[in-house]
Amino acid sequence: MNKVHVKTGDQVTVIEGKDRGKTGKVLQVAPKEGKVIVEGVNIVSKHVKPKKMGEPGGIIKAESALYADKVQLVCPKCGKAVRVGHTTDKNGKKVRVCKKCNAQF
Repeated sequence: MNKVHVKTGDQVTVIEGKDRGKTGKVLQVAPKEGKVIVEGVNIVSKHVKPKKMGEPGGIIKAESALYADKVQLVCPKCGKAVRVGHTTDKNGKKVRVCKKCNAQF
């Protein structure tokens, strides 16, 4: 089982590649491949064939997957791209913590 440090709905920033510096929300996570799909990042053109009668085909722009190690979580408190630590809260539940400001998310 492969683990990925981000979850669906997290705010992340891209730290490597053609879209470096862009931020977006994680739409989908594929832990088996170690990839994520981020909103508005890694846009590719797809040629789509019409499936049903009357449905238009053509070239559409869509988000493509990128490796999870190329994105970094954005802390909701300090607003920076940070590494994530793990601790337990007072109820004994495992939570993620910002390494810069110790905020929980």
